[in-house]
This record gives sequence, structure tokens and C-alpha cells, in this order.
Amino acid sequence: MSASNNSSKIKFGTDGWRGIIADDFTFPNVRKVTRAIARYLETAYNKNQPVLIAYDTRFLADEFAQTAAEVLAAEGWSVKITDRDCPTPVIAYNARHLNSAGALMFTASHNPAPYCGIKYIPDYAGPATPEITDTIVANISGADDAPVSGNWKDKISTFDPKPEYLKFLYTLIDVEKIRNAKLKVKYDALYSTSRGYLDTVLEHCGCELETFHAQRDVLFGGGMPEPKGEQLVELVEAVKKDQADLGLATDGDGDRFGVVDEQGNVLTPNTVLLLLARHLVKNRGKSGAIVRTVATTHLLDNIAASYGLEIYETPVGFKYIGEKMRETTVLIGGEESGGLSVIGHIPEKDGILADMLVAEAIAYEGKPLSQLVEEAISEANGPLSNKRLDLHLNDAHKAAVIDSFTNNPPANVAGIKVKEVGRKDGVKLYLEEGSWILLRPSGTEPLMRVYIEATSADKLNQIATQMEQTINHLEPVTV
Repeated sequence: MSASNNSSKIKFGTDGWRGIIADDFTFPNVRKVTRAIARYLETAYNKNQPVLIAYDTRFLADEFAQTAAEVLAAEGWSVKITDRDCPTPVIAYNARHLNSAGALMFTASHNPAPYCGIKYIPDYAGPATPEITDTIVANISGADDAPVSGNWKDKISTFDPKPEYLKFLYTLIDVEKIRNAKLKVKYDALYSTSRGYLDTVLEHCGCELETFHAQRDVLFGGGMPEPKGEQLVELVEAVKKDQADLGLATDGDGDRFGVVDEQGNVLTPNTVLLLLARHLVKNRGKSGAIVRTVATTHLLDNIAASYGLEIYETPVGFKYIGEKMRETTVLIGGEESGGLSVIGHIPEKDGILADMLVAEAIAYEGKPLSQLVEEAISEANGPLSNKRLDLHLNDAHKAAVIDSFTNNPPANVAGIKVKEVGRKDGVKLYLEEGSWILLRPSGTEPLMRVYIEATSADKLNQIATQMEQTINHLEPVTV
């Protein structure tokens, strides 16, 4: 057996394995991980079910996908590989639609250009649950990384996943309502997989459309494929200049959304979740639970209470939201990092659908998006102020912080009493007047993430200042 000398670097995070191309994300390691996935597939599926493979727009992503296809074909699986780069929600939908043995998606999502990644999506069309990824990880050490040999090429075919996905998507949105609204929309593809998808849907829905950066660029124009403010400057300017109704974007693999209102404000994912939860109940007459991660706004709890809906809190990672969507009727599930899915859809985040639902909300209400946002926040007894601190700490310091807050949580923060401590994921301090703090160490970077939601901007800053000071004082003494 051949063994690659850097396979020890293969670490699975909340959504698969990501690494730096040509450092740890190499062809030998891709073969190794694919064989580890193949060992799992043999326990869960039979070989008359195809394995699907897709990839995003990154450098070598298509070649890595082809390499995985060859490994699986040599192992006796029939493989269907997409005919071009493809959004994650699209391959996830097809994994279910085609009665497959699941799909391999080569993507590093919103990570910078030097990264690639691979995740396995089971046939239920949502993220793999921890027991599945744990099994795959356990298989890695015994997996071979040697090139394949033999005659297996007839087991690989290409397919177009787009028609079936679009057909399904059009059942989830009110196409006629959007057509009648005649919206003016700007769309920044950010060189991502959603080009040729989101623009196609917007045109089908009769929108007057201008599109930017709708070509493959493995360097993402020198930026990042992340639909946040610093990447959306051009989109914001275009919306304001032409007085558009809406600006839309997605991340690199199309599973996270970016939304700009008619005034040029980039909406936070928390705001979009609130807006769409209200829209689905008020305008579409839908019902079901609201599911959010521990790091996502509690204004969703208020919306749930006002409409008599269940609210569920999960650990960070869409796989936990997806799991809840498979267990019960979920109206909307989402996370503050920009992923959501809704009732009737697959249990996987979908930036294309999210963007179209925002357009649909404007079409139903006939009001500017900024006004809809104000109404949703007001209805949820907002606003609340949010902040995330990314503190650079080494592993020993991270461990000391979590140990201290777990075993000896503070009685108050910034003069506000701590009424409850949650340990679902990291440590969460619930404060007496509705503010909260979540400390969560990154599993892949030397970072302690501190999420804060407070009832005013002043309180937010006071809490942030005290938390940073407290954490700095907890640095372990080196002997």
C-alpha cells in the first residue's frame, strides 16, 4: 500500500475536509479520502445505485472530481459526474432525485482561492451526519492513495443536473407573483457555481436583470467567494445607481445567500432569516418549526412565539438543522453564517432558493425591501445588536478559556446577571435582559469565536470589551 506523507493533515470539519491545494489537498489524498468514502458506501448502498460527483469553480476542482470518479469506478461503482461546475444544493437535490448512493462535492465553499474541499452528501440530500463522517474518517488511515489501474472507463458518464433542479425550484416559489412585480434586480455571481442558475431563474421570473462576474475565475477576481459587504461593493453601487429593487449574490458553491436592499444595505443573514420566516407564514400561509443554530439571532424565537410556532436550537453546522428537517416539519432552518432551507425543500442550505424567496417577499408585499426588514424586526421586538469577535488564540489558551467558562462561569457580564449557561456547542451565557454570549473555539483555526447579541449597541460594546479582557487574562502560564 502506498501512503502519502501528509495524509495526517486530513481533518474533517463541520462540513467535510478542506485543505490548501498542493499542500494537503493533493491527488494522492483525494484518492485516499475517496477510498475511505467508498468503504462507507459499501455498508450503506448497493452498486446498482450511482454515485454522483460535482465540483465548484476552483483551480483543479474538476480534475480532483475526475480523479475521485476513476477511484470509485475502479471500485465497481457507476459514477455520474456533472457536465460543468455545479452548486452544492443542485447536486444534493439530484442525489435524492436519482436514487443515488449519494454525491461527492468538491468545494471549499466561501474559503479563499488556495483552498479546495470534499464533502459527502448522502441520498437524503442533506449534509452527512456525524456518525457518517466519523465512519469515513475512521476509514482514512487504512485507505490506499495509489493511482487506479484497470478497465473501468465505461462506468463513468457525465450528466446535466440543472433541468431537474430548476423544475423542482419552480414548485417552491411563486413564479407568477414575481413576474407580475417586474422587479429590477442586480446579480453578482462572484465567479461562483450559481451563474447560469440564479440568473436563469430570475429571467424566467420576468426580472429586469444585470449580471456581474458570471464567468469562471479560479482566483475569484482577487477577492473571496463570500457574499459579504467587502466583496459586494460593485453590487451595492449598481443597486444604488440604477435604483434597483434588489441585489443578489451567492458564495462559491451557491449554498449561501447575499442580499442587498434598494438603499444599498447588505442584509445580515440573521435579518434575511427573520424576513423570510415572517414572509412564509404571513404571505404563503405556511407553518412548521423554526430551527436555528446556537449562534443565530434570538429574534427568530420571538417571531416563532408571535405565530405560535416551535423553536429549536441546534449546534453550529447545517447538518444539525438538516437532521431536524428530516425529523419534523420545519418552516425555515438557518444559521447566521448565511445558510437556510425551507419547508418542502431538501435538508441542505440553498442560496439560490433563499435569494428567490427574498424577491418573492417583495413581490407579495409590494413594498421596498428596507421597509419589509423594518417591519419584520419590529414584529420580532427588535432590533438587537450583533457582533462576532474572532480572537487569535493558541490551542492551550482556547482550552483554558473553555475550561474556565464551563467550570466557573461568571455571575454577571458588563453588570448584567447571567441567568443560564448552555453547553450545546461551546459555552453560551444567557443574560437576564435578553442578551447572550457564545464562546466557541474553531476546530480548524487558532481562533476563539465569541458571538454576542445585545439589546443595544452600547451594551454590545460593553460586553465585547469585558469578554475580550477576561479572555486575555485567562492565557495559560507557560513553564
